[in-house]
Amino acid sequence: MSPTMPPSSSEEKKPVPTGKSPSITLRFMAAPTDLTIAGAQGIGGGRVLEWIDKAAYACAVQWSGTYCVTAYVGHIHFTRPIPSGHLVEVRSRIAMTGRSSMHIVNEVLSADPRDGIFTRACDCLVIFVAKDTETGKSMAVPPLVPDSTEHQRVWEAAESRIELRKAIEAEMEKQTYDGPSDAPRMVNRFLAKPTDVNWGGNVHGGTAMEWIDEAGAACTMEWSGEHTVAVYAGGIRFYRPIHIGDLIEVDARMMRTDTRSMQMSVHVRSGNPRGGREKLETAIHATVSYMAMDADWQPLAARQFTPRTEEDKRLWEHAGILRGLRGKYSPKPLVVAPKHQHVD
Repeated sequence: MSPTMPPSSSEEKKPVPTGKSPSITLRFMAAPTDLTIAGAQGIGGGRVLEWIDKAAYACAVQWSGTYCVTAYVGHIHFTRPIPSGHLVEVRSRIAMTGRSSMHIVNEVLSADPRDGIFTRACDCLVIFVAKDTETGKSMAVPPLVPDSTEHQRVWEAAESRIELRKAIEAEMEKQTYDGPSDAPRMVNRFLAKPTDVNWGGNVHGGTAMEWIDEAGAACTMEWSGEHTVAVYAGGIRFYRPIHIGDLIEVDARMMRTDTRSMQMSVHVRSGNPRGGREKLETAIHATVSYMAMDADWQPLAARQFTPRTEEDKRLWEHAGILRGLRGKYSPKPLVVAPKHQHVD
């Protein structure tokens, strides 16, 4: 997924391919059925990620002209809840292209339709890879050439995250998750339904991200005894497709608690149910941070988890290393400071 280098200011700018737009905006109303937790003041993070994945998919397919798959979702910042009844905008734009990959910046904003003032609720980066529908192999995408100072800034911001992702992946490969553990844990098992299907016949990436948030939220609520919300996800990595009819195992495990946050590791494993649980393979791995909220939806101090087994102690340190890596590499911000925007 190495990026196509942007041209310098002295190089000739190539025009965007005819009919290809590097951005798309979806606009719709947040419905009561989007609420996943009774009494919650806003839409859950999993549903928001599902919206983002759909918008980013549309953006990727629009640019590439072919079917695309989610490879990575990261740097997810949830800044506030989205109430049911709000008008929602999901804005996706390609920040950078590689040979077959498209790095897409996404912003979710919402507004009370009575005043029409949009404010940002979430932003993140999604990487899609273009696929040949007949062979299933990755295929080249049209290169994006920045045509403004802002486009150049966004390209450089996306590029600044590449080395950080490599460092995080190398750190994650050192870990095991099958040793003795006393950590708070939640394991959900079910079959992937036909209604979970995407346009390529597999489970939609956004649906899988909703599964991740449901398990992470349930585990942290059971531990804390309070409502919890996702506030940040450092990375969601997709390793293999999930097929309709697969046995799904979503395994959420607490790695670390800090003053307010609870850092979770969530594995999604899948496979033919006739093969049994032992033959399930990891399809997705995510790290997500949650906070407990009081009745007025203000953050509470986290109930503290003390690791005792060797693996729990190692994963505690691992969670701290991941946070340190983000500080060490200090990637450039993908989006500028939020501003209030009126409905057009």
